[in-house]
Amino acid sequence: MTLSTHVLDAVTGRPAAGVAVRLERRTAEDTWLKAETGHTDADGRVWLPSMVSPGVYRITFGSGEYFAAHGVTTFYPEVCVTFEVTSPTEHYHVPLLLSPFAYSTYRGS
Repeated sequence: MTLSTHVLDAVTGRPAAGVAVRLERRTAEDTWLKAETGHTDADGRVWLPSMVSPGVYRITFGSGEYFAAHGVTTFYPEVCVTFEVTSPTEHYHVPLLLSPFAYSTYRGS
């Protein structure tokens, strides 16, 4: 399975470069284990490592740090998107459209 994300800054209409991204997997004990960290590239994208088993995952985006670096106040210090992987052979894409006071996401392709 492959996993990617793409962050767009809705204020500028451009890719959000340099956004911190943390991937975690939920355990049977209902705790979260860090799987990977990174930052979006100049195109607002990051590929996360392959995961071998189905399960519940979350991506946490460092929206507060991103907007602070651009001198913009934001309501959301971070955005967490929780999703379920059901097929280890599929590609999962989790895009984020980000602004200081709103965000949206969907399952991409």
